[in-house]
Amino acid sequence: MASSKGKDLASGEGSSSRSPDDRQGAAPLSRYESQKRRDWNTFCQYLKNQRPPVAMAQCNSSHVLDFLRYLDQFGKTKVHLQGCVFFGQPEPPGPCACPLRQAWGSLDALIGRLRAAYEENGGSPETNPFASGAIRMYLREVRDSQAKARGVPYKKKKKKRSAHVKSASASSAADAARSS
Repeated sequence: MASSKGKDLASGEGSSSRSPDDRQGAAPLSRYESQKRRDWNTFCQYLKNQRPPVAMAQCNSSHVLDFLRYLDQFGKTKVHLQGCVFFGQPEPPGPCACPLRQAWGSLDALIGRLRAAYEENGGSPETNPFASGAIRMYLREVRDSQAKARGVPYKKKKKKRSAHVKSASASSAADAARSS
C-alpha cells in the first residue's frame, strides 16, 4: 500500500516508471535518490492538501514559493531581523526572539532535487515550476538576507585548480625569477 503512495500523489501525471515493488532485484536507492523521492512525495502531498487541491499539471512557481515559505516553520537556522541587537553578528553572545528559518543551502538543494524529480516524473523542462526565474530570485533574496543577518557575505566557492596546473605555473614563475 505504501509503495504506490508517490504515484497516487502525483495525480496520475507522469508517475515514476519504477515503483519500489518493481525494484526487488535492483540495488537500493542512493541517499540522493531517496531524498529526492521523499521531497517529491512531500511536495505532492502539500499540493494535495491545498484547498482546493492542486493537480501537478496546474502547479506553478507561486505554489513552489508558498511551499518554501511553509517549510520555514520547520527551519533550524536563526535569522536575525533588522531591528535585532544581534543583526549582522556571525556569532551572537546571547539568545533572541528572532525566527528560525530554513537555511538557504537547504532550500537550494531541495529545489535542485525537486527540479530533477519533476522531469523524471514526466514534466517537461519548459514547464518546470522549480526552474522558474521567480524561484531563482527568491533563493537569491534568502541567501542575501541570511548573509546580512549573520554579517558574513556570501562568497561563491572558487574552483580548485588541479595539481598539474599549479606545478606548471609554479615552475614557470621559478623560470621567470631565474631569468631576471
